[in-house]
Amino acid sequence: MENEKAGKEGVQHTHSHSHGEGHNHVHPNAKAVSNRLAKAIGHLESVRRMVDRGENCSDILIQLAAVRSAINNAGKVLLMDHLNHCIVDAVEDGNMESIKEFGEAIQKFVK
Repeated sequence: MENEKAGKEGVQHTHSHSHGEGHNHVHPNAKAVSNRLAKAIGHLESVRRMVDRGENCSDILIQLAAVRSAINNAGKVLLMDHLNHCIVDAVEDGNMESIKEFGEAIQKFVK
């Protein structure tokens, strides 16, 4: 997935896979995913405070749904980055283990 904001650079990191190989490449949306997760964590903390204060259960459930949606959206961005970068590299390298791992990750994510 291409970074939608001009002038922003992706985050470079290394993956380590069970087969012992690592690879480096830019994930344009890694910072955006991190920011989304930080917001979701803050939102979840505010929901916890709602529970501690004994606020309305319906309001709490609505806020929990919003947190779940935020986490799912961060996961979707991460999945697309992984597909467009790591998996493209894996296909080019004939790395079937990484492709298999990605399929397993998708299965767990959509559960």
